Amino acid sequence: MPLVRRSILGAAAALALALCGSGPAAAADPSEIRLDWATYNPLSLLLKERGYVEDALKAKGIKVRWVQSLGSNKALEFLNAGAIDIGSTAGAAALVARINGNPIKAVYAFSRPEWTALVTRKDTGITKPADLKGKRVAVTRGTDPHIFLIRALQGAGLTEKDAKLVLLQHPDGRTALDRGDVDAWAGLDPMMAAAEIENNDVLFFRDAAANTWGVLDVREAFAKENPDLVKVVIAAYERVRTEALKDPAALKAALVAATKLPEPVVARQLERTDLSQPAIGKTQADAIRAAGLALQQAGVIAADVDVAKAVDGLIDPAFNP
Repeated sequence: MPLVRRSILGAAAALALALCGSGPAAAADPSEIRLDWATYNPLSLLLKERGYVEDALKAKGIKVRWVQSLGSNKALEFLNAGAIDIGSTAGAAALVARINGNPIKAVYAFSRPEWTALVTRKDTGITKPADLKGKRVAVTRGTDPHIFLIRALQGAGLTEKDAKLVLLQHPDGRTALDRGDVDAWAGLDPMMAAAEIENNDVLFFRDAAANTWGVLDVREAFAKENPDLVKVVIAAYERVRTEALKDPAALKAALVAATKLPEPVVARQLERTDLSQPAIGKTQADAIRAAGLALQQAGVIAADVDVAKAVDGLIDPAFNP
């Protein structure tokens, strides 16, 4: 593009932003911070309920807007579009997003969950990943369950192309399985726990080590311009995490209220959720790197990508509590 045309377009864009007032708030005095809440991040529910971030920012006149994420893919879409500033995702999903150009940093580990497994109805005869060849499998692309499915198929000598993937958001995947529209589902808690308890669905393939960590991702520009706000959010998360460990019944109640699921279902999810390791660093990096290398071997990540370097670029321990 000619230099003059670039200059004209740049000036026009700046003028349009000034006239419509839709440009980003000044870094020194943002009027709002946008956070997500998600049923796969139980701490976010407790944080939203108790208003600790709101309390911490009230004196500064900064409002808090909460946006629901239905999966890592949605949280990452929101982050990439600037619709939220901090969002909840799986570590491996965050890595793939960053490799694909989403400028995010992982700054906090909200849980170490076993939140995904491969699920089927008890009458399908499916007992192992190899049985998925030619079968219909519901999955939410760009999430930890999707990555878990790829790795499970890879371990059976298969690829995504060997199964018939049906792309649905997590709740719809569970519904499709129950209706018989699909043969299996790459599940996610708490919907997976509900399917297990309410419908006697079978978690036919589990691997806790292949579940990557639940992490808070922040837009890189936001973290650079507003590091104190990131610290406020993480301090609030630490407060509710400590409270949840002391009073697990409160965390269960918050999850029941948000999901409208029975207490036994929520209890099953929380049994598989470790809240004891919030600091982000080598432990999370090792798990995410292993997932990234497996995805690279499966052809999901390009062969010329330096996965280790990408993981180093994603993990930011500067905000550790």
